[in-house]
Amino acid sequence: MSCRVSLSVIRLALPRSPNPIAKLVFPTLRASRLLVRFKSVSSESTLFSMPERRPFVRLPTDVYPVNYGLRLKPDLIDFTFEGKLEAAVEVTQGTNQIVMNCADIDIITASFVPEGGEEINATGFNYQNEDEKVTLCFPSTLQKGSGLLKIDFVGELNDKMKGFYRSKYTIPSGEIRYAAVTQFEATDARRAFPCWDEPAIKATFDITLIVPKDRVALSNMNVVDRKPYPEDHSLVEVKFATTPIMSTYLVAFVIGEYDFVESQSSDGVTVRVYTPVGKAEQGRFALEVATKTLPFYKDYFSVPYPLPKIDLIAIADFAAGAMENWGLVTYRETALLIDPKNSCASSRQWVALVVGHELAHQWFGNLVTMEWWTHLWLNEGFASWIEYLCVDHCFPEYDIWTQFVSADYTRALDLDALDNSHPIEVDVGHPSEVDEIFDAISYSKGASVIRMLHNYIGDEDFRKGMNAYLLKFQHKNASTEDLWECLEQASGKPIAAVMNSWTKQMGFPIIVVDQEQHGSDRVLKISQKKFCASGPRNDENCPNWMVPISICTSEDPSCTKLEVLLDQPETTVNITNVAPDHWLKINPGTVGFYRIQYSSAMLESLLPGIRDLTLLPVDRLGLQNDLFSLARAGMISTVEVLKVMEAFVNEPNYTVWSDLSCNLGVLSSLLSHTDFHEDIQEFIRDLFTPIGMKLGWDSKTGEGHLDALLRGLVLGKLGKAGHKATLEEARRRFKEHVEGKQILPADLRSPLHKQADMQEEKNRIERVLGAIPAPDIIQRVLNFALSEEVRPQDTVSVIGGVAGSSKQGRKAAWKFVKDNWEELHNRYQGGFLISRLIKLTVDGFAIDKMAAEVKSFFESHHAPAAERTVQQCCENILLNAAWLKRDADAIHQYLLQRKAPPV
Repeated sequence: MSCRVSLSVIRLALPRSPNPIAKLVFPTLRASRLLVRFKSVSSESTLFSMPERRPFVRLPTDVYPVNYGLRLKPDLIDFTFEGKLEAAVEVTQGTNQIVMNCADIDIITASFVPEGGEEINATGFNYQNEDEKVTLCFPSTLQKGSGLLKIDFVGELNDKMKGFYRSKYTIPSGEIRYAAVTQFEATDARRAFPCWDEPAIKATFDITLIVPKDRVALSNMNVVDRKPYPEDHSLVEVKFATTPIMSTYLVAFVIGEYDFVESQSSDGVTVRVYTPVGKAEQGRFALEVATKTLPFYKDYFSVPYPLPKIDLIAIADFAAGAMENWGLVTYRETALLIDPKNSCASSRQWVALVVGHELAHQWFGNLVTMEWWTHLWLNEGFASWIEYLCVDHCFPEYDIWTQFVSADYTRALDLDALDNSHPIEVDVGHPSEVDEIFDAISYSKGASVIRMLHNYIGDEDFRKGMNAYLLKFQHKNASTEDLWECLEQASGKPIAAVMNSWTKQMGFPIIVVDQEQHGSDRVLKISQKKFCASGPRNDENCPNWMVPISICTSEDPSCTKLEVLLDQPETTVNITNVAPDHWLKINPGTVGFYRIQYSSAMLESLLPGIRDLTLLPVDRLGLQNDLFSLARAGMISTVEVLKVMEAFVNEPNYTVWSDLSCNLGVLSSLLSHTDFHEDIQEFIRDLFTPIGMKLGWDSKTGEGHLDALLRGLVLGKLGKAGHKATLEEARRRFKEHVEGKQILPADLRSPLHKQADMQEEKNRIERVLGAIPAPDIIQRVLNFALSEEVRPQDTVSVIGGVAGSSKQGRKAAWKFVKDNWEELHNRYQGGFLISRLIKLTVDGFAIDKMAAEVKSFFESHHAPAAERTVQQCCENILLNAAWLKRDADAIHQYLLQRKAPPV
C-alpha cells in the first residue's frame, strides 16, 4: 500500500511560507523537516510515555479456511449489502465453536455441514466488538475433518473509506452517484464478510457479485460468467475465476461506472486501467508504465506474474495513495490519472512511482506474504525501494535515485533521530497498532536500509537471493529472517547480523571522521555513535550498528576506493596512494544510512567540490543535508550551514535545489516566530534569483522532465519568498490564464477550484488556498475543507496548507482542528490520515507551552492510531523552541552582516 500522497504541483499566484512538515507527507516536493535539538528531551521522557498495549490473542487454529465461496449484493441506494458465505474449512481438532473476525456485520444465520454429514445450525453468535471477533456456537462438537461453513449476513456500505464502502462521484450530466469499493489492509476485510482476517491464514476465493446491469463489476480475477439475476432483471450475477491461495487483506471488489484502456504486456498479461467515465485517455500513461513494469519485475525476480490479468482503477474517495490488491490495484485518482495536456511533470513521476510500488507487491507481499504485521516494514520498505529501480528502468531521464535521497532517505533520517521514533521492525500485537506503523520508518527507512543492503551485497547476489526467497515461500508466508537467510546463502555475507542492527533497534549512527597523511597514504580514524535530534548524549549503553562504509577520493568521485564493515565503536583505516591535495569522501552515492561529521580540515577540502561541481549531485545534496542536520542538533552553528548554502549558487541539479529548498523552508518556518523573518526571505531570494533568471518562465527547446521540475520549484520558491518580479509576472500570467488569453503550462498552474474537472487540478488549488494571509479568508478556507466541495481524503491537505502558510495560519488551523475534532476524528478514526492531520497542524510550533497544550488536548481527546505521532509532534515543538533559543541571535547577526555595505 502506498500511504504517501503527492504534492505534485507548483504554487505561484498565491505565495506562502513552506509547510514545515510537508516532507513527511508529500514525496515529490516534500517541503520541509523540522526535527531539531532540545537538550532536555531525555529528562522529560514522562511527557512521551507510551500507553499500555491492549491485550491481544490471535485466532485459534482449530478451524481454518481452505476456500471462501462469497456472494455479495450491494445496494447503491440504501448503502447496505447482503452476503452469503460458503467456506470450505478444515477442523483440526474437535470443537463446538468457530471463532472468526467480524466487524459492523450482522449475521442472520450460520451452520456447519461436515463432509458426508448432517447440517448443524449454530445456536448463538457471540460478538466481541472490541476485538472485532465473533464466536459461532454449535450444539454439538464439530469433528476433525473437512466441512462447509455457511453464513448469511448483512452489512453497511460505510463512508469511512475502509472495509466495503461507498465512494461518491459525479457523472458528466452532474448527477451524484455512488460506487461500492473496498480497502481491506490492514484488518478491514472483516467489515465485508466474516473471515479469518490474519495474513497467515490464506485460502482461495470464489467471488460472485450481484450488481446493477449497467455497472462495471471487478474483482481480483477475471470474469468467468455473467448472467441475469433471476429475482430482479435490473441486476446481473457476475462470477469471477478462483483466486490463487491468498490473504484476506488482498481481496477486492469494485462496482461502479468506469471507462478503461487496455493493453498486453510483452509476457501476455492483460492490463487494463479503469478511469472515470469520459476520461479513458487519462489512463494511457499508467497503462504504459504498467505494461513496461510487469516484464521488468518478471525478469528481475525470475518469477512470472501469476494471474491472467491486472486491473488498475482510480477510486474517487480513497484514503491511501494506492492499494496492491492482487490483480485489482486501487488508486487515488491523482496517483493514476494523467491528462496529456494538463498534468505536470511531477504528477507523471508520482504516477510512475506508485504504479511501480503497487506492482512490486504483486510478487513481494501478495505471492509471498508477511507472516504477521510485525513484518509489514519488509513489504512496504522493499516496495518503496524497488519502485525507484523500476522507474529508473522505465524513465532513466528522471534521475530518480538522486530524488530518492531527498524524498525518502533524508526524511527517514529526520524522523529516526527523534526519541519517539521506533525500530523498523515493531512487534505488533493488537491490529489497532498496525496503522501507526504505516509511517516514514516502515516505508522510507525500510527502503533506505534495503538500498544499503543491495549495495553491500551487489545486484547479482541480491537478485539470486530474492529469487530463492520467492520460490521457497510462494503462496505461503514468511518473516524478515527468512529473507535474510536466502540473501545470506546467495552472497556468503553476514546479512542477518548486519541487518538486525538496523531493523531491531531504532535510530542510526553518526560517523565521525578524522584523517592524517602518512607519506603517500591517508589514515582515517572512523568512529560511530547514536545520532540524536537533541544533540550528543553521553550514554554508556550507546547502541552500535554494523555499518557498511564506502570511501572514494577526488581522483574518481564516482568509484569506491575502499569498503569496510564497521562492526565496533571505532576503527582505523589505511588508504594507499592518496596525494596530500586530494580529498576523501565517506559514503559516495549517499547510500549508507547514517550522518557524517568530518573534521574541519576534511570538510574544508570537500566544499570546493560543491562550487565546481566535482562532487556528484547526490553527494553535494548529502553533504549539505548532513550539515543542516548537525546544525539542528546543535553540533555546529546554523550560520555555518548558511555559508555552505551560498556555495550552491552554480548548482544545476533539480534534486539538490529541492533539498536546499526544503531545508530553507524549515528555517523560514522556524524564523517566522521572530521579528526578522523578512531577512531569511531575502537570503532565499538572493540564493534562488540567479537560477530563476537563467531558467525564465517559458520552457525552451530540448528541455526535459527535470528542467520542468526545476523551473516550477525555483519560481515557486521565489514567489513564496516575496520576490517582487516573480510575483508580478505570476499575477500577470494568472490573469491571462483566467481570462483565457494565454493558458498556463500545467507545471506553473493554480486555476479556480470549481472549474477544475481533473482531481490533480483540484488538489493543486486546495493546497494553496490557505496561503492568503487575511484572517477572514483563512477561516473560510478552513470551513471549505470540511465542505462537500472537498473529498474527505483531501480535507487533511487543505487544513495542512493553512497550517503551513504562516504563523497566523498555524494558529488558526490548530484552533479549527480542536473545534472540529469530533467530526474529524469520526471521519478518519483508526486510519493514518488522522496522524497526518495532527502532524500537518502542530509540527511547526516552536514554543514550549504549545507542546504542553498539544499533549493536554490529546490526553482528553484520544486518538489511538496517532499516539506516537502526537508524541513526535510534542518532541518536535520542544526541539524547535530550543533551536530558536540557541541560534536565533547568531542567524540574525549573520543576515544583517550580509546586507551591510563593505567598509
